[in-house]
Parts: sequence; structure tokens; C-alpha cells
Amino acid sequence: MKRYFSWAVLVAGMGYFILPLVGLTEFSLSMRRGEYSFDAYAAVLADPTFRQTFSYSVVMALLTIAFGVLLVVPTAYWVRLKLPRLRPYVEFVTLLPLVIPAIVIVFGYIRMFNTSSWLPLTGSTTGTNLLLMFGYSTLSLPYMYRAVDTGLRTIDVATLTEAAQILGAGWVTILARLILPNVLVAVLSGAFVTFAIVIGEFTLAALLNRPAFGPYLQLMGANRAYEPMALAVIAFGITWACMGLIQLVTRFSKHTKAAR
Repeated sequence: MKRYFSWAVLVAGMGYFILPLVGLTEFSLSMRRGEYSFDAYAAVLADPTFRQTFSYSVVMALLTIAFGVLLVVPTAYWVRLKLPRLRPYVEFVTLLPLVIPAIVIVFGYIRMFNTSSWLPLTGSTTGTNLLLMFGYSTLSLPYMYRAVDTGLRTIDVATLTEAAQILGAGWVTILARLILPNVLVAVLSGAFVTFAIVIGEFTLAALLNRPAFGPYLQLMGANRAYEPMALAVIAFGITWACMGLIQLVTRFSKHTKAAR
């Protein structure tokens, strides 16, 4: 009886998530009356604003991932190697973005870095892009840090560091050629989650007035009927692709370790 109940709960949960997506996809294909077509997708892909905003978000996602790796990997490594007592406090700080709304973060940025402040980053396009990247990094920090910290737990950091130092390696060499390759799978997992977050994020980009994919999706939703559904399906596809890549990379890593 418990087995059937478990299957029933699983099916109900899958239906709760899958049925809305099926309805969304079906509506996005109904732009042409009386038949299914990809007209909405063709209209979206032909829109130069879509290409501009999507390209901008992809570039920002890559920059955010690079910045996140440079920030999180050395921090997590140093905390695990030299400052284990500070680990609970670091974990608490990295979890704060989950409880602090994005709108609070962006208004704090605007208040601190407006044109009348000591560092007027919002007064230039480059500065505003930099603020947006910092905001994206903050939102993705819980996922990136957790992924890297989990990866570091699977290796003997102290022994590897001692061996590298005996051979004359410096800290930069240890991080770049020893630690990072050993936690690469964890870094990639955090990177895929970060990419999905940046592609779908709306609040930061809208309030900083940057041409990102999230505000474009909201603008289309306010003025069109079928095209926003097509954009939503595309966004879902990107997110699911990132989740699938995480699973693929994880399985590949397990098979590689087993082969060794």
C-alpha cells in the first residue's frame, strides 16, 4: 500500500509541474488559428531585440561565472585549509542572498553607488554593468559556494597542499593547477546554476536599466499574447538544459573516478 501511495504522490507531483508546462507549450504553438505552428517562435527569434538582450545576458552570465569562480574557489579553499572555525559564519553569509530580496540588494547598490556617492558607478554604462555583475554574483553565491565546498570535501586539501608546497609550488599554482582541476565538476555545477539564474533574472536588470533578457521577457508579456509563451518555453528549455548538464557532468565524473 505504501508503494502505491508513493507512486501516486510522485505522479501527482510530476503532473503539478509538467501539466502547466504542457499547457504553456500548447498555447505558444497556437498563434495560427486552427493548427499548431512555430510562428510565435519564428517571430521571437527574428526580433533583433531578442538577440540583443539574450546575447547581453549570456555575456553577463559568463562574466558572473568567471568572477564567482575567482571569488569562491580561493575563499572556500582557504576557509577549509586555514580557518575551519570560521566555516559556519562564512556559510551563513553565503546564504543571506536567499533571504534578502533582490529588490533590497539593487536599491542598496543604487543608494551606495549613484552619481552623488563616493563611487558613482551608475553614472556610466561600464559601471552599471559592473554593478549588475556583482548583483548576479550575490544571487548565485549560495549555489556556487555550496557546490565548491561540497567538491572540496571530496579531496584531502591539506595533504595535496603540503605535497605541492614541498615541490615548490606557490599559492597561485596550487589553486590553478591542483585545487581547481579537482573541484572542476563542482565548479561546473555552480556555473550552470548561475547561468540559469542570470538568464531569467528580472529585478536587478530592470531597476539598473540594463538590456537583459529578463526585462525583455516581462515587456513582451505585457504587450503580446503568444510570443511571451514562446519566450517562457525557451527560458524553461535553457534552465532544464543547465540542470541536465549538471547531471551529465556529475555522472561523467563518477564514471571517471570509478575507472581510475
